[in-house]
Amino acid sequence: MQAVAFCCNDAHRIPRGDDVLLAIRSIRSPRLACSLATLGATLALWYTLTGLTGLVGPSRLPAPAEVWQALLQVAGEGYADGRLDQHIVQSVKLVLYGFFTAAATGVPLGLWMGQSRRAQAFFNPIFSMLRPIPPLAWIPLAIVWLGLGDAAKVMVIWFAAFVPCVINSFAGVRNLDPALLEAADMLGLRRGQFVREVMLPGALPMIFTGLRLSLQASWTTLVAGELIGAVRGLGHLLTQGSLDIFPAMIFVAMLSVALCGWLMTVLLGMIENRSMPWRPSR
Repeated sequence: MQAVAFCCNDAHRIPRGDDVLLAIRSIRSPRLACSLATLGATLALWYTLTGLTGLVGPSRLPAPAEVWQALLQVAGEGYADGRLDQHIVQSVKLVLYGFFTAAATGVPLGLWMGQSRRAQAFFNPIFSMLRPIPPLAWIPLAIVWLGLGDAAKVMVIWFAAFVPCVINSFAGVRNLDPALLEAADMLGLRRGQFVREVMLPGALPMIFTGLRLSLQASWTTLVAGELIGAVRGLGHLLTQGSLDIFPAMIFVAMLSVALCGWLMTVLLGMIENRSMPWRPSR
């Protein structure tokens, strides 16, 4: 009877689903509050330096009110041959083209190199030579090959995003849990079963790490690529603001890039959590 009572008492201490959700929210709430506090402090410092005290002149750092007016201008009447939404759509389109192309080519190549010594022996020397080349170094060659259109920018974005996809997918396969490999060998799984049930689930965390790095590299390279030969896009908006000595518009372009990149990273994180339900959400 004492044992039964002991078990019953322990059962009352087992957290229910609602308790787990409350625990998760209690963990995330301080993080959200800290993030909001940091953002508020940054805005307050910005306003103090520019608008309240004038310690920093508008030619160096525009006040928040000036950035807001520039935002209204580009969102309404437009600036640099387009409105803000048109610039954003153009940049997001190029990023998605380059990112998805890199994921579709880099992830399979990394997985193949990770499980095949022949593939690793064949591609590793080529990849080792191409890897140190900065993505921006491909811009002149991309222009020669593909002209000044969008295809050249997509090529440069593809190369920047391709490298992290390959490296992390390869590492995900090479660092599989040895216990999983032994279990698969004992069960006699066929190649297709091994790839589907062991290799892909085990490599998914590293694959998504590579995708996050690839997405960041895509945005960084896009802005640099749009500095040359673009007629629309956030990089073009930034360039035109620089040529016109319009710091507030430069800030609008930079903040737009930051917001778009953050939103796409959040979306990728949601897909990651859906793809790996066994892992706690971050």
